[in-house]
Amino acid sequence: MSAPGRLVDQHSRPLGVLRLSLTARCNLSCPYCQPDGNEDTRLTLQQRLQLIRACCELGLTTLRLTGGEPLLAADLDELLLAIQQGRHRPDDPLHQLQEVALTTNGTLLDSSRAQRLRRSGLDRLTISLDGATGASVSRMAGLPGGNRQGEQLLDQVLKGVAAAKAAGFQPESGEIKLNSVIQRGRNDDQLLPLAQLARQQGLELRLIEYMDVGNRNGWSASEVVPAGELLSQLHQRWPLEPLGRPAHSTSSRWRYLDGGGQVATVASISQPFCGDCNRLRVTAEGMAYTCLFAEQGHDLRPWLKEHTTTGQLQSALKSIWQQRRDRYSEEREQQRERVRQPAEMAYLGG
Repeated sequence: MSAPGRLVDQHSRPLGVLRLSLTARCNLSCPYCQPDGNEDTRLTLQQRLQLIRACCELGLTTLRLTGGEPLLAADLDELLLAIQQGRHRPDDPLHQLQEVALTTNGTLLDSSRAQRLRRSGLDRLTISLDGATGASVSRMAGLPGGNRQGEQLLDQVLKGVAAAKAAGFQPESGEIKLNSVIQRGRNDDQLLPLAQLARQQGLELRLIEYMDVGNRNGWSASEVVPAGELLSQLHQRWPLEPLGRPAHSTSSRWRYLDGGGQVATVASISQPFCGDCNRLRVTAEGMAYTCLFAEQGHDLRPWLKEHTTTGQLQSALKSIWQQRRDRYSEEREQQRERVRQPAEMAYLGG
């Protein structure tokens, strides 16, 4: 049951997480994401802050900054500093934020940038990496330069991990995590190497099932490696014990029995978690989506103009959330019988 007066949707799911895309642009071309480099006018810094504050008033506790590649956003540091200042003021709605996180491909995460992110109040970094060899990284990142370019990118990402650690992000506290999408026939041979790499680096590895987001990636169910299969392979190499899935979390977690850390799975295909999903997604240009697989969004820009009030924006967001009834992952088979035009991954921000 939801708490009295708490904002909930048609399935009694509260608003808890805002995934805010800062840009649809990316410096990689991962096949499962397929960014096109096109981007309409983005929200201004003040519009983003207005949006985040309005969501905090409605129950938001977690902010995840995404893209595209969010480190390409020129005003990222300024945004984080403004959020940090608000979190320190008890009378500011931003004070309600319990966590601010960012997902990046890590290629732009040098020492200077990592230190600025930490000083600006970023709590957690999730770094995307889909291979542990030059060839696999090149293939999964859509690089034209083959093995050599893949090795260079892998080196950049590992240097980014080192820079984040040096800046004070602590892997043992979950402040740096590794995201890996596993796709059958493309990088499923990288499961154990990626797990070994994560163990060596002291990072939690989050294994993500290949998802049918958008229309550009040519998704096929035959290319999905179910979480159960991934865990079985890992368990044969390094025995695991389950830690469970926290309420409203997208991931189930396991612990290596030898003390080698933790691994998590995001099993949107084989084990949908729609039942308690509490995420609102807003694109860089201000379109709100109530599901990663949604076909239509809600334009928030009319309520983000100078002449509009915070109350008007809150009313719009409240209406959007109260009408929310998405359960696509649980209804995937029925939905697949009709032609769909869902928004693209790079646009939504994952």
